[in-house]
Amino acid sequence: MKIAVGTKNNTKVKAVKAVFHEAHHAIIASDVQPNVSKQPFSDEETLQGAIERATLAVHEQQAHIGIGLEGGVFVARNGTVWLCNWGALVDRDGVVVVAGGARIPLPVEISEQLKTGKELAEVIDEYADRRDVRSNEGAIGILTNGAIDRTTMYTHIVHMLKGQYEHQKKGWRNQ
Repeated sequence: MKIAVGTKNNTKVKAVKAVFHEAHHAIIASDVQPNVSKQPFSDEETLQGAIERATLAVHEQQAHIGIGLEGGVFVARNGTVWLCNWGALVDRDGVVVVAGGARIPLPVEISEQLKTGKELAEVIDEYADRRDVRSNEGAIGILTNGAIDRTTMYTHIVHMLKGQYEHQKKGWRNQ
């Protein structure tokens, strides 16, 4: 089974390989660009990015399934900005399954910079005084003091995607 991942970001590709270990040799990273902001700023936009990444990857690579993983933020009613992340699995027959992951509130000094239009990747690098945090532990790793990293966060989502997909293949349908 050929699996296309809608990114070349190593943390996301590693998450897919950890879950689809039986297809490790047939997992292809695909540099696709969803039609969402570089910094998705709502659950809806982040989910749309994940679905588009999966859809673009499955078609571009002519794979059996495509997986899209997208990180973003959303603003709660009280004004707190939260980290969010979504995943989507799309197969060549048009089946789509989605799952969301961990959420934590962002520190005010990060939130305020995001509200000015900066991307989280840029802000978290400055906040942590590191380079390319997004390709390593991710914001989640910095903000949880290493208790969970970006690959682990996305691995959880990919497990949910795979499980739902297998469930549907048995003839059951989610909503």
